[in-house]
Amino acid sequence: MTDKKYYNQTITDLEQELQTSKQGLSEAEAAKRLAADGPNELQAKQQRSWIMKFFDQFKDLMIIVLIVAALAAGFVAGEWTDAAIILVVVILNAALGLFQEARSEQAIASLQEMATPQARVRRDGAIIEVESPDIVKGDVVLLEAGDVVPADLRLIRAHNLKIEESALTGESLPIDKTNEVLQQNQVALGDRINMAFSGTNVTYGRGEGIVVRTGMQTRVGQIAKMLNNTDETMTPLKANLNHLGKILTFLVLGVCVLVFAVGVWFNPQNQPMDKLLLNMFLTAVSLAVAAIPEGLPAIVTIILALGTQRLAKQKAIVRKLPAVETLGATDIIASDKTGTLTQNKMTVEKVFYNGQLYDQSADFDEDNPAMLAMILANDTKIQAGGSLLGDPTETALIQFAFDQNIEVQDLLRRDKRLQEVAFDSDRKLMSTVNMYKNKQYFVAVKGAPDMLLKRATRVAINGKVEPMSTEQKQDILLANQDMAKQALRVLGLAYKIIDQPYDDPTTDNVEQDLVFAGLVGMIDPERPEAKAAIAEAKQAGIRTIMITGDHPTTAQAIAERLGIIDQGDEDSVITGAELDELSDRYLEKHIGDYSVYARVSPEHKVRIVKAWQDKGKIVAMTGDGVNDAPSLKQADIGVGMGITGTEVSKSASDMILADDNFATIVRAVREGRQVFANIQKALLYLMSCNVGEVLTVFLMTIFGWDILAPVQLLWINLVTDTLPAIALGVEPVQKSIMHHRPRGRQSNFFSGGVAGSIIYQGILESVLVLGTYAIGLATSPHASRLLQHGDALTMAFLSLGLIQLFHAFNSKSVHESIWQVGWFKNHWFNVAIVISPLVMASVELPFLTNLFDVTELNLLQWLIVLASGVLLVVVVELVKLCQRRLKTNN
Repeated sequence: MTDKKYYNQTITDLEQELQTSKQGLSEAEAAKRLAADGPNELQAKQQRSWIMKFFDQFKDLMIIVLIVAALAAGFVAGEWTDAAIILVVVILNAALGLFQEARSEQAIASLQEMATPQARVRRDGAIIEVESPDIVKGDVVLLEAGDVVPADLRLIRAHNLKIEESALTGESLPIDKTNEVLQQNQVALGDRINMAFSGTNVTYGRGEGIVVRTGMQTRVGQIAKMLNNTDETMTPLKANLNHLGKILTFLVLGVCVLVFAVGVWFNPQNQPMDKLLLNMFLTAVSLAVAAIPEGLPAIVTIILALGTQRLAKQKAIVRKLPAVETLGATDIIASDKTGTLTQNKMTVEKVFYNGQLYDQSADFDEDNPAMLAMILANDTKIQAGGSLLGDPTETALIQFAFDQNIEVQDLLRRDKRLQEVAFDSDRKLMSTVNMYKNKQYFVAVKGAPDMLLKRATRVAINGKVEPMSTEQKQDILLANQDMAKQALRVLGLAYKIIDQPYDDPTTDNVEQDLVFAGLVGMIDPERPEAKAAIAEAKQAGIRTIMITGDHPTTAQAIAERLGIIDQGDEDSVITGAELDELSDRYLEKHIGDYSVYARVSPEHKVRIVKAWQDKGKIVAMTGDGVNDAPSLKQADIGVGMGITGTEVSKSASDMILADDNFATIVRAVREGRQVFANIQKALLYLMSCNVGEVLTVFLMTIFGWDILAPVQLLWINLVTDTLPAIALGVEPVQKSIMHHRPRGRQSNFFSGGVAGSIIYQGILESVLVLGTYAIGLATSPHASRLLQHGDALTMAFLSLGLIQLFHAFNSKSVHESIWQVGWFKNHWFNVAIVISPLVMASVELPFLTNLFDVTELNLLQWLIVLASGVLLVVVVELVKLCQRRLKTNN
């Protein structure tokens, strides 16, 4: 939609364009426009049915491979138990995916809740109340403190009007509004001071405006459209699982063809051709099913779910399971300023009086004229329990008085307000006349320092009033300039004592011949824990950038204080207007030059996130306002704020910080990295075991030995693919997890030496199993060849299962020794490693030997089986030792 520049139009031109007037529309014309343009409400895009969403869950390649394997196991191999297990896993995963749907619908619903239900409009020259959806373009809307703006308005009257737009623009302070025409051609959203936007809040004064946009055409409506049109990003986890699915597809097809061809070609048992073809086909299919880690999707889901539980205990609520793992891959944390890096609460930081600059920790008493002016020239309402209601600047002054242990309410009752000259945006001052001691009256004035100094002729120094010298005035201006350079909002404070109230209080008599009392500097301060969190993220190779709708000076000051940029590094700061001048190609190339993006709109935020993503970076975006919602959804992981965040931002996010603590993000990154590491451990364990199985059967076929039966392969998978793999998924966090750089978007589950470990450990398993078979032939107490091969095959079957269980210890770390990681630090692993061998060995029970086609082994044969498992651990430990030494030498 073209952003028509209503802020450049005169009121007369606007009335002519919209065919309206300051008296408003007629009821008939309003009804006509409502029928033509539709109601003033937000619309969600048409939603797919839950059945279609359910079937969408089966589109992942990994899931398709599992379904094909299940059908092959059931219809071809006749292994319906294994087929049922695979299908149950697939359906459970689909149900979990469906449960996580509908984020866009929730975000739109939250946007709709922002609309005010009633609004006052002028129609037929009379003021009436109408439902918000019935407002149309051309309506004249009346605003006063406490109202929510019902549509986008061009203001035609503004009397001390202030509107709080932080949820839309990121500006932490209410904006002074005017009805004057803006002359600039390009004006940032937060600087359009003659406009009022739908969903923002009137905090002070009153005004009127002509409706220029309604419903989906408003600024909030444009955000709703962006939420509707933003595609879900491919998370690293989804990409990795798809990559794994492709590998497994080719692997399974290759295994089927190769084993079938080799078996038919060699025909080691000299079977008739028809029987040979059937047996080798069944063997190939069974082996292919065994080669697929059918429990992996469920194990990944369980690992992620357990990760979400741990994060919840640390105040991070995960709305979508893959977000846990995505956090661990984060390269960029793109943070909103207001309410995320800062406290979203104006705070007094500096006070200048008696010719000196003090910080907020200095002691003040209620007799200090600067303190009196702060308290008395103030419209803050003190509610029950001490909470403050009013303009953020004024509430900051009262909170400062509270922090100084001043009994503010007692003082206000004692020095009761009698008269006032209200603030207006022309003179930028506010004055009150209050009762004072000795039957005198205290005139308290606060406002813009430059305007106040024009009216001050004297200065208070150490309790004495003296004429203001040129040097003193210069010192005051320098103090004002120094605080402004630190991005502090500076107010001047003045007073005078009079003998009687004014007959007609005006600026001409009240605000003249004032005594300068001091300056007060305020800022929305950074969160105390944010600086340490940013430093920790930097140590982990993660870059923090600031994206805000606030002014560049303020953004730069906060970024410097937090360590996002160096002191005085103005080149790292860019504004939304400057972004508009850059092409997408240039921005993608130079996006790394900037760390602070100020005065940006929601569209800018999405563009910035996309530019980082186009450079291959994984972006986590934090935010709390409506203006953050599109970028939260565009980011690889959107992080909303649970306390200060709007419902819109929370609905558009993947994870919500229950404590609004930026440091929680870094803790979540640590957890995300551990989740990925644990998934890698489970994958290393499962895939190396499956490689060992495939290679063992393949070589048995070539050697003409008896081949492991399908029921034996499936039993091994059932026993070894569940409890140990899940237990590996809950390994405790490694101390060094935050000492290396992010793995990046190009990495996958096989990165970091996992692929090589799968191959050599799978080969080692196969060698040990085949060696056990050969030793079994040589040590069998039977004379019959059939019984000898029966013993050997039983030993190979049990050794394959036990080797895999011993291998779980190796899989606790890809490169570190089991002695470093710890044998028994994981309680769940300890339980799994006790139960699984007992289940595996149960096949030797007399009533199960026929079912699994095994023979009863003697003590020597059992010792050989156990030795093969121990030998695997020893050999892998030696290989890891060599790898570590080679890495150290290089």
